[in-house]
Amino acid sequence: MLNRIKALLTGGAAPDQGDHAAEVRLAAAALLVEAAQMDGQMSGLERDRILDLLRSRFDLSAEEAEDLCQEAAARSADTHHLLPFTRVIKDRFEQAERVEMLEMLWEVAYADGHLHDYEANLVRRIGGLIYVSDQESGGARKRAMARLGVQDG
Repeated sequence: MLNRIKALLTGGAAPDQGDHAAEVRLAAAALLVEAAQMDGQMSGLERDRILDLLRSRFDLSAEEAEDLCQEAAARSADTHHLLPFTRVIKDRFEQAERVEMLEMLWEVAYADGHLHDYEANLVRRIGGLIYVSDQESGGARKRAMARLGVQDG
């Protein structure tokens, strides 16, 4: 599976249907990892949140989620650009799924109990790139905060 993902991102062979799902999972995971690392480090709380989100959103085992997270971290470090990942999300997710993706990003940003300015900026930029309105993003942020028990302030 990882070889197919690598081929997709480096312009390899044309993907089949199974590869489309893998490409979406990798793009989502890479954005989540990027959000966790935006403040200079990925805390254990952020990593745990990413793994939980990947398992529940994509129905993955703990091992599959861990492998995906590792591959996403490597891809994110190699790429240094959001566009390849946001393009996949924008093109393959319905509007409600894109809002859900933003909600997942807010959950990662708030996973350690506070929001760093860089994390907030990144999530807002991604929202624009995947065509989620400010109003929808605000709602996603509030739902994520409520789920995590984080107070606005």
